[in-house]
Amino acid sequence: MQMTIRNEQGTLDPTTRTRAERRLGFALGRFANRIRSVRLVLTDQNGPRGGVDKLCRVEVRGTGWSVHIEDIDADAGVVVDRAADRAGRSVARKLDRLRDPIG
Repeated sequence: MQMTIRNEQGTLDPTTRTRAERRLGFALGRFANRIRSVRLVLTDQNGPRGGVDKLCRVEVRGTGWSVHIEDIDADAGVVVDRAADRAGRSVARKLDRLRDPIG
C-alpha cells in the first residue's frame, strides 16, 4: 500500500504527518493487501485567520475501485482522525459489496 500525505500550502508539519500515517495505517491496515494507494491532502482554506477551515481529502484506490472522503474541522488532528476512521469504514463497505454483490 503506497501512502502519500501532503499539504496543499507547502510542507506538512512532522507531528501532523506522523499522526496521519499512524491513523491511516490503523484504519486501513487490515485491507493493505487489497489497497494500491492512499492519498491524503490537508488544506487550510482561509489561511491564518482560523475557524472551521481545515479540509482533509482522502482517496483510497484498489484494483477496479476507489473511495473518496472529505471532512472539515477547525483542528487538523481532529479532521485527520475523523477522515481516517471514515475511510476505514467506507473501504470495509466497498470491499464487502464487491465480495457479495447481491446483498
